[in-house]
Amino acid sequence: MGQRSAMRTIVKNCQKSLAAGDSEAAASAYKAAVAAVDRGARKGLTNKNKAGRLKSRLNARLRALSTSV
Repeated sequence: MGQRSAMRTIVKNCQKSLAAGDSEAAASAYKAAVAAVDRGARKGLTNKNKAGRLKSRLNARLRALSTSV
């Protein structure tokens, strides 16, 4: 699997755990997603601004999930 595909898969897994409402799984998936997105931005797989925007949006959903639970 390519690096960009792996990054996208990790991000999708994070989004699925956020949608499921499991805050512990979402928190660990978020950490993995941030690492993957940062690595992808560093290697030029995605733009650094897009990476920051994606991390910000995932973090906002994670915070909303943790406050609602």
